[in-house]
Amino acid sequence: MSKFKNTTPTKRSKQTISESTMSIDEEATTTNTPIVYVEEDVQMLVNEGNTLKMEKPNFAPLRARDLKGTKRQMQKISVPPNRYTPLKKLWSKVYEPLVEHLNLQVRMNTKSHCVELRTSHHTNETGALQKGVDFVKAFMLGFDIDDATAIIRLDDLYIDSFEIKDVKNLQGDHLSRAIGRIAGKDGKVKFTIENTSKTRIVLADTKIHILGTFQNIKIARDAIVSLILGSPPGKVYANLRTISSRMKERF
Repeated sequence: MSKFKNTTPTKRSKQTISESTMSIDEEATTTNTPIVYVEEDVQMLVNEGNTLKMEKPNFAPLRARDLKGTKRQMQKISVPPNRYTPLKKLWSKVYEPLVEHLNLQVRMNTKSHCVELRTSHHTNETGALQKGVDFVKAFMLGFDIDDATAIIRLDDLYIDSFEIKDVKNLQGDHLSRAIGRIAGKDGKVKFTIENTSKTRIVLADTKIHILGTFQNIKIARDAIVSLILGSPPGKVYANLRTISSRMKERF
């Protein structure tokens, strides 16, 4: 009969196999494989005092024309008939902050009765055109030129506009009495609301425009809404005193 050889490895053969595998693993670790450093590893190396250092790039700030391209932007603001004469009288005060502070190009088109604003290569601020539009619109709504100029100098000023009919549908004498309660005798109620809430209010027929910060506009609007709904001025004064005392405690 033919003899079959025993193919099962001996103990010695197992050791040689394990040694051969170890040698293969060691050769794999010694090969020149690229090492990828994670950001945390780089920071650890820098902290450990090694020579590896990474410097942050320093980029110059972008200008408005670099951010939005070389194309010029233009806006037109229509002039209502009741504000055309004041605009002509105060035109020198209107275009001065637009040209000097915002570096915009401005002109008044007498044919189409509108004010045209345009950016130029001197315009460096990104939101310059929008600030100029808000400034002109504030003047068109009836705000004083000094109050409207504050929109250019400060970033957190807004204009809130609403009508009396948005609060309550009043007609005839009821509407006139509501306007009278908001204004007060010789404008005392309106001045009190402005001074307490640190806002500026314009009463244009049935429309009301409030200029100020978001929080101060809310205070003034709540007081005006209470007057429209029929609250007596004395009660509104008491609420404004309470709110003003709370505001002083915060600051």
